[in-house]
Amino acid sequence: MGGFIDIQAPLEQEGTKAVVRNWLRKIGDPVKSGDPLVELETDKVTQEVSAPADGVLAEILMRNGDDATPGAVLGRIGSEAAGAGHAPHYSPAVRHAAEEYGLDPATVTGTGRGGRVTRADMDRAFTARQEGPASVAAEAGDRGAAPKSRRIPHSGMRAAIAEHMLNSVTTAPHVTAVFEADFSAVMRHRDEHGKRLAADGTKLSYTAYVVSACVAAMRAVPEVNSRWHEDALETFDDINIGVGISLGDKGLVVPVIHRAQDLSLAEIAARLQDLTTRARSNALSRADVTGGTFTISNHGASGSLLAAPIIINQPQSAILGVGKLDKRVIVREVDGADTIQIRPMAYVSLTIDHRALDGHQTNAWLTHFVRVIETWPK
Repeated sequence: MGGFIDIQAPLEQEGTKAVVRNWLRKIGDPVKSGDPLVELETDKVTQEVSAPADGVLAEILMRNGDDATPGAVLGRIGSEAAGAGHAPHYSPAVRHAAEEYGLDPATVTGTGRGGRVTRADMDRAFTARQEGPASVAAEAGDRGAAPKSRRIPHSGMRAAIAEHMLNSVTTAPHVTAVFEADFSAVMRHRDEHGKRLAADGTKLSYTAYVVSACVAAMRAVPEVNSRWHEDALETFDDINIGVGISLGDKGLVVPVIHRAQDLSLAEIAARLQDLTTRARSNALSRADVTGGTFTISNHGASGSLLAAPIIINQPQSAILGVGKLDKRVIVREVDGADTIQIRPMAYVSLTIDHRALDGHQTNAWLTHFVRVIETWPK
């Protein structure tokens, strides 16, 4: 297309699928080379696509929610003269709706940026055309019509997470083992050392202890830190632990603590705090969410005692689930006699890819993990 320069989705993307999340400029806006134009979202990270040249944003070809495959043309930049005279271009989603509904987008009032017609506009116009008189609707309700509902469009991140989860359960046979861990020793250590780290600006979270205990368990059973291949099991020397961080209704991301085996408890805590802060402010880089060899799902943070199976973060071989830390009555032997005690307990689960690991490795890993948690030194 003479006089115009394509705005393309990056050829390398992190995640299972990218979708257009938000255009930062509207048609006709002047732009400089390198200016951020549009945000793409995957199940792992949000990235900006910048202007490839100076000019004006002349055309937007993909709107919010459209799939953006690597190299896809998102829009075009032209000179001010060309951009001003260029006719609007309907997005693929709008063109698809036009064919599906038999509606001319030119007859639909647009609510998008700059008055552009969106897929939602097409849906509303079609619904309005299909609706009959109010009396007919009331009569249908009296006859026991379907209950009222509303449709909430999936975000790009939610759709990508769904695809990733489905791919995992259809690829790997999931098996889950559940143990129980007493966090008394961890709580004592945290009470004794938490204030000192807090003075330096670092929060000593329970998750930091979990990460550290995972490193110790990996050293005892290194096969868990692995990836399944059809001809071999690939085990990793570096222990790169991802930690799932909830973003509320948007979904979750899994930033990675790289080379955790080289970090002290305080360093792990500081790294976790940094990653969590940047995850919730949408400031993670591609490097922050790549290279993981094992994942922790701290689902207990939202109140659940047990979740199983927790879906493996492919192509890893296992994922740890940590339930809510809760005071429970348990039996402990003291001087040869059974005693009833109240202890801070949590269920911990290891879900494995049964192609890569068996029960004895799973239970050995969890046994070592629990031992480290329960015998944490002062």
